[in-house]
Amino acid sequence: MPAKPLAIRHQLRGVLLLLGIAILMGGNHVAARLAFDHGTGISLAVTVRASATALVVFLLLRATGSSLRLPRATLGRAIIVGLLVSVQSLCLYSAVARIPVALALLVFNTFPIVLGLLSWLTGGERPDLRALVAMPVALSGLAIALDAFGWSSDATQVQASMLGGIAFAAAASLSFGTALMLTTRWLPTLDGRLRTMILMSVVGVVSLLVSVGRGGLQLPADPTGWLGLVSLTILYGTAITGLFTLLPRLGAVNNAAILNFEPVAALLLGWIVLEQHIAPIQLAGGAIVIAAIIVLTTGRR
Repeated sequence: MPAKPLAIRHQLRGVLLLLGIAILMGGNHVAARLAFDHGTGISLAVTVRASATALVVFLLLRATGSSLRLPRATLGRAIIVGLLVSVQSLCLYSAVARIPVALALLVFNTFPIVLGLLSWLTGGERPDLRALVAMPVALSGLAIALDAFGWSSDATQVQASMLGGIAFAAAASLSFGTALMLTTRWLPTLDGRLRTMILMSVVGVVSLLVSVGRGGLQLPADPTGWLGLVSLTILYGTAITGLFTLLPRLGAVNNAAILNFEPVAALLLGWIVLEQHIAPIQLAGGAIVIAAIIVLTTGRR
């Protein structure tokens, strides 16, 4: 095939894979809500999903005969990124525990903007005009789709008591955006599977220590809780492995906004699985997000 059509084909394939990852992440949130509603502790969920992902990827690497050796400096950098992902996971769930889930997700999904600005300020990849326009438009669509401020129901006031939750969500956004930037900057050539194994191992250890410090792990109360825990582990493990493998190759700064489809996917899956009501204005917000993604991923590039 000619070089240009081949490049476009690869770009489209990457975009579709990122959308698939966003849907898996959305399913992870729905499964997590199911698990939490049936007695599963937040720290337990983070510990199990990270540890299980690390174990599965380790077995995959061993089965394929892949080398687990890497330079000490690279290992140190991967551990730093893993600590950032640990902060992101714990902060996001802390935000969800304090403020409405929709508002927490809205604040957290500013991470593509954080990623673009951090990369730009540190001399890395500069967001192009298309990305700079699409990011805030997608964020506006999220505000409508998630009904973060109660536009289609009872108004939700951002009170002083909610500032702590908003701060946690903002910290999660900053941590995740920084983790993605450093992954692209420090670990672009590292095997995505090995990268995921190291990061998830760090997250598993950190969340386990946090759980012990808080008095132990809180197990699911019934089979439904166990089903939710197993489901979120499978969905998250698959999604995070794909994310840290694909995004550095595709270009993080100008494509991370595609992941803004995750809350929309969670909204739709929550409607199907949890029978949560979706207002027409929320569907309109989802359409805005999808339109922003189309604008971001089409054109000459």
